Amino acid sequence: MRPGHLWAIARNTFREAARDKILYSLLFFAILIILFAVVLGQLSLHEEARLVLDVGLGGISLFSVLIAIFVGASLVYKELDRKTVFTIIPKPLHRHEFILGKFVGMTLVLAVLMAIMSAVLVAVLAAEGAPLEAGLGKAVVLLFVEVLVVTAVALLFSSFSTPFLSAFFTLGVFVLGRSTPDIRQVAGRMGAAKPLLRALAAVLPDLHMFYVSGSPVGGEPVSVHGDFVDWSYVAVASGYGLGYAAILLLLAALIFRRRDFT
Repeated sequence: MRPGHLWAIARNTFREAARDKILYSLLFFAILIILFAVVLGQLSLHEEARLVLDVGLGGISLFSVLIAIFVGASLVYKELDRKTVFTIIPKPLHRHEFILGKFVGMTLVLAVLMAIMSAVLVAVLAAEGAPLEAGLGKAVVLLFVEVLVVTAVALLFSSFSTPFLSAFFTLGVFVLGRSTPDIRQVAGRMGAAKPLLRALAAVLPDLHMFYVSGSPVGGEPVSVHGDFVDWSYVAVASGYGLGYAAILLLLAALIFRRRDFT
């Protein structure tokens, strides 16, 4: 692993993504939803700040995932379509460095965008006179790890498929990943399909771990503001997400290594 080569690819990926119009469109709508949450908060009864926070975090989650899917799904294909990969790969650059560089560059893009969206949410909460809670920081960290996993999924599909199919498959993995508790619950009531559903739940990333608020646990609704989702939970969930993303990147690197560009 040569950090200089990896950083060169990451920097170039960041610059390319920063020029993507889809990225700015999604960022605009995310900020719009956060601001619209203020209007919704005025319609609630004594829950204005909590509604603004929940809607704002939902908007950050949704649009961060969409950015990871639609931008990440074309990361490798763009290099192939422009044939720039033919000038990059023959150089003293390992193919796994190319994949990791793309991932690091996309991670930087998502970090900047989520920082902007989080800053807007904090500003809106401050304007509402709501105190900042530790739950906001925990939620943002969990959402960031989630989009890293989604980016790794998109990059895996992008290593061997077209942007449309990569985005479609990644979106499917995201929807199923958020539904893993439901899949396990259905598997418990199924007969012949039970092993298949259990295997599916085991292979899919458990993205529900990163957006656990609102789920019933022990008959009580779980909130990122409560004791159930403390910083130790965030650490465990982050370790799981980063480990899963590492496996996906390894698979993407192996697939990309075997591709023939001649």
